[in-house]
Amino acid sequence: MMWVVFSILLILGHSVEAGKVRHFKWDVEYIFWSPDCEENVVMGINGQFPGPTIRATAGDTVVIELTNKLNTEGVVIHWHGIRQLGTPWADGTASISQCAIDPGETFYYRFKLDKAGTYFYHGHYGMQRSAGLYGSLIVDVAKGEKEPFHYDGELNLLLSDWWHESVHHQEVGLSSNPMRWIGEPQSLLMNGRGQYNCSIAGAHYSNSSSTKCSLRGGEQCAPKILHVLPNKIYRLRIASTTALASLNLAIGNHKLVVVEADGNYVQPFAVDDLDIYSGESYSVLITTNQDPSNNYWVSVGVRGREPKTPQGLTLLNYNTNSPSKLPTSPPPVTPIWNDYAHSKSFTTKILALMGSPQPPKTFHRRITLLNTQNKMNGGYTKWAINNVSLTLPPTPYLGSIKYGLKNAFSLVNPPENFPNDYDVMKPPVNPNTTAGNGVYTLAINSTVDVILQNANALSENVSEIHPWHLHGHDFWVLGYGDGKFDPKRDERKFNLKNPPLRNTAVIFPYGWTALRFVADNPGVWAFHCHIEPHLHMGMGVVFAEGVQHVNNIPKQALA
Repeated sequence: MMWVVFSILLILGHSVEAGKVRHFKWDVEYIFWSPDCEENVVMGINGQFPGPTIRATAGDTVVIELTNKLNTEGVVIHWHGIRQLGTPWADGTASISQCAIDPGETFYYRFKLDKAGTYFYHGHYGMQRSAGLYGSLIVDVAKGEKEPFHYDGELNLLLSDWWHESVHHQEVGLSSNPMRWIGEPQSLLMNGRGQYNCSIAGAHYSNSSSTKCSLRGGEQCAPKILHVLPNKIYRLRIASTTALASLNLAIGNHKLVVVEADGNYVQPFAVDDLDIYSGESYSVLITTNQDPSNNYWVSVGVRGREPKTPQGLTLLNYNTNSPSKLPTSPPPVTPIWNDYAHSKSFTTKILALMGSPQPPKTFHRRITLLNTQNKMNGGYTKWAINNVSLTLPPTPYLGSIKYGLKNAFSLVNPPENFPNDYDVMKPPVNPNTTAGNGVYTLAINSTVDVILQNANALSENVSEIHPWHLHGHDFWVLGYGDGKFDPKRDERKFNLKNPPLRNTAVIFPYGWTALRFVADNPGVWAFHCHIEPHLHMGMGVVFAEGVQHVNNIPKQALA
């Protein structure tokens, strides 16, 4: 009953009052850093990596004075999960909401945090997220509001992957003919820390051949220990800003009770481990009711791709022990990488908490997006949507549409579906694709269904996981399925009662995912695969809605 009362209070109190204005002054620059004990160049903020954590309250306004000190390249920052109600120009998407900030220039991001939750921010120009431009963004509930669960303390994990090869090297490889794939990451990072060619678990366990890391604790790559008291409940906030890796997180001997997904409350459910895809965030509750004389492993491993990257590890340290004391048991084993039944079982457990907004029962427009891998211009490898590979224009869409600029981008409407005879289980018969930058123009306040359809890639028996992220909105995830989506058969499976609200949703190999959202936020919004090289290779689309209602676009965003 308590869950019901709290959830109703939360929904009724959703319109938050005006809060504080919080100012931040940031310089983005390349710095030397050792994320995984190997010194490299990372993209930092104010001399630190990851960037500073923003902590604020729902209703607050955030102002970030961002200066580009990269010398030779532009920069933008996207505030992942923040809907930018009334401030679409602050979304931080180069060529969509704004021009990239030139070297030496300063841009002022100003936006309101309308909803509590676990979020993060990251670069959204080229592959700057891969270069390390990211950090946590946590929004607490507004004063006088309560959350539908109790906890005694809070922990935070920002997950990422790390390559020793520069993003510039990677970008050239992806754009070459033949394409040079970026490969698997060298390390997995937790709060920007990992270990390459050694393990903090070392050879402590009989089944391990790893070399033990020689760390004293003050190194940049030393694990960020999670300190806890016995017999308490902790909220662990988890966000994934990986460029490629889908991950699985587990804590030895501890259940994880999932209570939040992408800033929205969900019906609590307990799991032994949690799958998290790039762009997603969760809150889980853990109860520290295990033997207080031990510490426990926190492990992160790769899912959805054959793992060539070792687990990322840190410790859950009961304060009765030394943080350097190793657990008595080895780290939890990550489920096998291609056990998609395990992944689907977790994903389909996520349901909206009672009292959450429900989706409209019908839709005005349905757009089906087929994800395919293709060739272009004599052999360049691309990803395409309905056989169009996205290439962004030099002039941002938001200003172009608002002020009626001609020839700024293609006015040809992108395809809303794909041929009925396309076989999603086989490589494309005709692998050729074209580049395009057309926009899906949505009627303001209309209800839009999007069917994400996965398919076989260029090689036989290959279909990859793709986590798709929508800017400017949350959407309801109505359902998942295998094979080609069939409206007559599959619409009956849609969950219209308690579908979760998300901003990122996965499509599984050879499967489909159905989404619904209301186009009620005037602006121009990216919708794309959150795997960094896939977006770089064209896996995305652009939605425009009610741009005529957008006011006060700063001149900085236009030029």
